[in-house]
Order: sequence, then structure tokens, then C-alpha cells
Amino acid sequence: MKRITVTVAAAAATIFLSLAGQASAQCVEKIQEAGVIRVGVGLMGLKPFIWQEPDGSYTGFEKEIADYIAGELGVTTEYVVTEWTTLIPGLKSDRWDVILSGMSKTQERIQGGGIEFSNPYFLIFDRVIVLEDSPIQSVEDLDGKVLASTLGTMDSLVAHSLVDQGLAESVMDFNTFGEPFLALRNEQVDAVVMDETTYLAQLEEMPDLRVVGEPLYYIPKAEWAEAEESADYRLGGLGVGVRQECTDLKAAVDQALADMAADGTREEILRKYDIWSDEQINLMKN
Repeated sequence: MKRITVTVAAAAATIFLSLAGQASAQCVEKIQEAGVIRVGVGLMGLKPFIWQEPDGSYTGFEKEIADYIAGELGVTTEYVVTEWTTLIPGLKSDRWDVILSGMSKTQERIQGGGIEFSNPYFLIFDRVIVLEDSPIQSVEDLDGKVLASTLGTMDSLVAHSLVDQGLAESVMDFNTFGEPFLALRNEQVDAVVMDETTYLAQLEEMPDLRVVGEPLYYIPKAEWAEAEESADYRLGGLGVGVRQECTDLKAAVDQALADMAADGTREEILRKYDIWSDEQINLMKN
């Protein structure tokens, strides 16, 4: 009886794993049947990531990366605009197929958030940003000052680390990437902690911005430091978020990104938006 029970259990497990494998292999098929890949975006309008022109067309380096991936899948892209904080819950509830929205690949989002990421396609790092006439001239001048960043981002983590180190007074976190700069303009905060790419784009709207001090590279939360240390990617690398069960989609996206790097398209796109640097050559640790 025990042998029979074990045999039945093993057979059931084999069937379950087979069905799970079939389910995971259907994400690409589902997208191709629909003829469109739905892309969750929490930073629409933020240059140079993605924005909409007056004629309704989209522009930006992430838009071009999304188009390349879609092209390799044989589909078109459809953008679903949402708040940053809903990107992961919306992905897991199948409101969109992928997240391609300036989101850093982290173990907290993988292990804690329950999603998976492609290999990175871009590396970002932070700057302390102030108005041109601000008395702040160095990081040391942030003492007693209020910082602004975006809720749920690695930028916010860096900003809060400055407070933890006693270098600043507090952080105001906002839901979008534009609000911190508006708060800076309205003198609600003294400085913004944001990635350099967003800063360079914001200069078009606010040319009286400047940066203070050296670049601030992304850091993991203390509870994720060990996991990040053993990860194969550089922290700060942006990845395409996918549902954990969509192993076929992750593989397809990774292949598209590898093809993009191999044929020079990724560098060409980044140079087009003036965001290419030597930091972008190798996004993995090895």
C-alpha cells in the first residue's frame, strides 16, 4: 500500500509539473495570439524614458527597447499607464504582460515582490539635485534639509540612507517622478535625490537645476545585502519585469536584449538619447 501511495503521488507530481511547465510556456503564445504585448508604465512623460508627442506617437529610449522586443516576438506594443506603486501588483494580476518602466532589478522585488526580471538593459545611479541659486554646495550642506524622491524606488532608498547617515533631516516621497521637482520649485523641499538620466531630461523643463557632489550608486537594504552580493547583475541595472510563471517570456526577452546588444542597437539607442557611457558596457558583475 505504501509503494502504491508513493507511486500515485509521484505520478500526480509529474502531471502537476508537466501542467505547470505547459502553463509557463503559454505566455509568449498568448501575447502572439493577441498580437500585442501590454507594457506597464509608471513614468509616462518622463524624458528620456518615454513620452507622448502631440500627434499621439511615443518617443524615448525605453519605447525603442520595447519596440525591439515586440518586433522579435512579432507583435506590437500597447502602453498601460499607471502609478509607480501599482506596477508590480498590476503585473501579478495580469493587467499588463511586462513592466518596462525604469525599474531596477533587485532581490527584494524578485524574492519579496514575487516577480522576475530580464537581464539588465541600462544602468542608473543617483545625483543630489538642487536649484541653481540654492545655498547647498556640497552633500555636507544637506544637514537639516528636506529631500524629495519617488516612493518605492531605489532613489528613495538612497535618499533615506543620507538621512540615516545624519547627512539630511528627512525625505518626502512622492508617487511620480515629476512631483519631487515640482516640490523643489515650490520650496517644499531643499533637494531632490533622483537618477542622473531623469535629471538630464528634467533640465529641458527646469534649466536652473544643478547637481551637488559625486554620483551616488545604488545600495541594497540591509536585509537584502547578502542576496544582492551573490547576484550576478550590477545593482542599479534596469530590467524588464515579468510574472514568475512566464519563464518562456523571460527567456524571449533576454534573447531579444542579447540580440540588441550584439548587433549594436542598444548602444545606438542610448547614444541617440545622449545617455551612453562606459558604465553601460557591462551591466553584469562578471
